[in-house]
Amino acid sequence: MKNNHFYKKPLSNIYKKPSEVSEITSQILYGEKFRILSKNKNWLKIKVSFDNYIGYIKNKNYTNNYKPTHKVFTLKSSIFNKINNKTKYFLPFASRISIIQENKKFIEFEKNKWIKKNDIKKISHIEKDYLKVLKLFLKVKYFWGGRTYKGIDCSAILQLLYYYNNKFYPRDTKDQIKYSIKNAKRKIFKKGDIIFWKGHVAMCVDSKKLIHAYGPKKKVLMMSITETIKRVERTAKLIVKKVSSIKY
Repeated sequence: MKNNHFYKKPLSNIYKKPSEVSEITSQILYGEKFRILSKNKNWLKIKVSFDNYIGYIKNKNYTNNYKPTHKVFTLKSSIFNKINNKTKYFLPFASRISIIQENKKFIEFEKNKWIKKNDIKKISHIEKDYLKVLKLFLKVKYFWGGRTYKGIDCSAILQLLYYYNNKFYPRDTKDQIKYSIKNAKRKIFKKGDIIFWKGHVAMCVDSKKLIHAYGPKKKVLMMSITETIKRVERTAKLIVKKVSSIKY
């Protein structure tokens, strides 16, 4: 049997060590594929197939028999336990699902679990307008290791853009800097530019503004490019290391 498994809950923290008091380094989403490196009664050491990210999750809520056909294209999709009976649970953006049955407005992705048909796209869908994806996360709170509507960090927004579009991109800023093609350093920026600092990344929405998950402001927001560069240099003593561009 191939060592391919799929996570089957809306999300789980990925921990640096097999302990809930350990550092949260990332998260795994519904339908995301992974390999098991080792396991015990309570924990799995996994390698996420999309980006080879290694960490620990609880030893539960996964399957090895799964073929996702669609994915969530909204910040969070409400889960219904029957038509028009909304629960308090959601599937986060980019969750991979398989349709069991459907009607005019809803699809069933697990027994007695439904989401709105308008919230999903086919697994092969490519969103060319990356601002649609980036803007989904505006006002979401900053959370180190987060990848969802509950909280997100700066590198996760950029990675989720690529993950949704079925393209590889590293999880952490230090690896994203290495992976991204370098452009000439410039003071005039344009839509689609990626600005990297040591430990931080932001994406330009036009020539004057950027979007990022900004720790000091505790949320995802738009800010002036020039003012952000000055502020990061003033408060964190960091200068721009690299300028790249969104390409997929």
